[in-house]
Amino acid sequence: MLDFTWKFFVQTGNIDTYLLFKEMEKERTEIPGNHEEELAEIDFPIS
Repeated sequence: MLDFTWKFFVQTGNIDTYLLFKEMEKERTEIPGNHEEELAEIDFPIS
């Protein structure tokens, strides 16, 4: 889906498509579960 969005932007130059692409790219690069690991570390600190 990310590739399609980029190709559509390149062909049309549509700014909304570019913003959608950047939002999807950001969501893709975020590591799921990272917040939960931080909470676990607070409960059980590694010393």
